Amino acid sequence: MESTNYIALSRQASLRRELDLVANNMANLNTPAYQGESMMFVEYLEDTQRGKTGEMSFVQDISTVRDLKEGPMKRTENPLDLAISGRGYFTIETDDGPRYTRNGAFQLNEEGQIVNKANQPVLDGNGNPIEVPDDAQSIEISEDGTIATEVGQIAQLEPVTFENEQLLMKRANGLFEAREEQVAEPAEGARIMQGTLESSNVEGVVEMTRLINLTRSYSSANKFSESEHERILRAVRTLVSSQ
Repeated sequence: MESTNYIALSRQASLRRELDLVANNMANLNTPAYQGESMMFVEYLEDTQRGKTGEMSFVQDISTVRDLKEGPMKRTENPLDLAISGRGYFTIETDDGPRYTRNGAFQLNEEGQIVNKANQPVLDGNGNPIEVPDDAQSIEISEDGTIATEVGQIAQLEPVTFENEQLLMKRANGLFEAREEQVAEPAEGARIMQGTLESSNVEGVVEMTRLINLTRSYSSANKFSESEHERILRAVRTLVSSQ
């Protein structure tokens, strides 16, 4: 295969992966606290064959980048719908250890614990599941994370954050896993908003425009590969017929 085809193929492969990301963004337009993703690209240079001068320039995608800006806040009036204003994540207990999320669509399970939609307990600032008394008639959660019922305070949420949030690893159910070197720290300035959910920060019109442009670019790269393939075939036929 000619070098030009390799270069075009690298472009197509990168565009295909970015198309998958944009499609996933579109699919999560209505997912609470979902953060849009995009690809980070670099130019990869490689020396040409021995005896020739210059370098070949390839496209290489090196990572996925999350848009960390806060999504719009939507009032639900559900006392167990919580949103974090500012940086921060809720801590969730899973069988594989603590995980982190900004999706505060919580509920009570049969044991009276506050859990997420996957029935995984939400942890308080001391790393313990939060249990609501059976006879509690109301739940009040203040901006500093204090959880109280009519009988008094029962726990306190403490949102956490990380020095580099981009290093968090995406897991199922809108959760993130911290790497071994990452340390969870109290999220200074974060406020808990009760009866509110953070919406996805994905902008539908913007993503649709990206999808159209990426589709056109992919189609253009594909046409270039096909025309280059035809050029090589014509050159081979000419060479064969001249012998």
